[in-house]
Amino acid sequence: MPETRTLSPTVAHAIRRELPQVAEATVATIVAEVPAYADAYADGMSATIENAVQLALGGFLELATTRGAAAADTPIQPALDASYRLGRGEARGGRSMDALLAAFRVGARVAFRGLADRAVAAGLSAAQLARFAELVFAYIDALTAASVAGHSDERQASGRVRSQLLEKLGLRLLAAAPHDELVAAAERADWAPPRTLTAVLLPASRVRGALALLDDRTLQPGDDDVSVLLVPDAEGPARAALLRALEGKEAVVGPPRPWTDAAASHRRAVRVLELDPTAPGPTPVDTQHRLCELVLHADEDALADLRAAALAPLDELTGGAREKLTETLRAWLLHHGRRDAVAAELFVHPQTVRYRMGQLRELYGDRLEDPRTVLELTLALA
Repeated sequence: MPETRTLSPTVAHAIRRELPQVAEATVATIVAEVPAYADAYADGMSATIENAVQLALGGFLELATTRGAAAADTPIQPALDASYRLGRGEARGGRSMDALLAAFRVGARVAFRGLADRAVAAGLSAAQLARFAELVFAYIDALTAASVAGHSDERQASGRVRSQLLEKLGLRLLAAAPHDELVAAAERADWAPPRTLTAVLLPASRVRGALALLDDRTLQPGDDDVSVLLVPDAEGPARAALLRALEGKEAVVGPPRPWTDAAASHRRAVRVLELDPTAPGPTPVDTQHRLCELVLHADEDALADLRAAALAPLDELTGGAREKLTETLRAWLLHHGRRDAVAAELFVHPQTVRYRMGQLRELYGDRLEDPRTVLELTLALA
């Protein structure tokens, strides 16, 4: 046979007999050398890869023996299709492109070594072996490209599907869907529920910049002129970080709420924006600082938050002590700090009022002289 055109039937027959053993050795080496494939035997991937190897190399032998060397680096369609499906399957299995390429590199090395040994033993010359190596690796490069294309297509398709599922989840949260429905939607979207969600309203033009700074579990239900983001676990110290991240984004930030009650956070943010549409500016609007205004506009949910925040310094007291100091504080606010009037209302001695007010000043510090704090306490204790 001409050295650069085709494999002899004798060599091809010897190689073909070796294919099952080469495929088995290829899979074993991939499993040993590529960590992402360590569980291949456990999850059934070994048979899939072995079949793909045998189909690919069988296709190569058919080309090399029937169409000549010029065509031997162009895989026949079944081999291309199999490689494409393999790539899609690997993406669905969670294996990365790097892992897939590493598997091909290892597989090419092991397969060529096994087949070359058999081909040389069957009479392949040195010159023919060099051409054989060139054709094998060119052929495998084409198969690799098909698998990479399949992997990429699957990732893109699954990414679009997941984005749609996440958007639907966000819309269900804003619609206050039943708990079971929300849990099922989160599972379908492969989204791990956080403790809380905080609604953020901001212009659509600011969304991309904001998302780059926020938790990657942040949901974006819809994309209107005023967009909504649902930010996970932004309570406590994390709230300050969220507000800093939103500097310059013209954002209105709702309160943190249990994730299945994200609609409540959204309603709060919407209400603040309705009360003052011009409020959003470079500094984010923290709805927790607008509780007085909300209460004055009959927001009962805000009133509960205001009471909790305004009376938080009393939280560590026993029930009786908390009640006495709360009554004293209410009377002190009502009578503008006139000790005798407070004592008369509470039926206690003025010295008792002085003692209790001393306790309150220890708990509140200078805040009792702050007009904003006085307003919040007045509303909270009304």
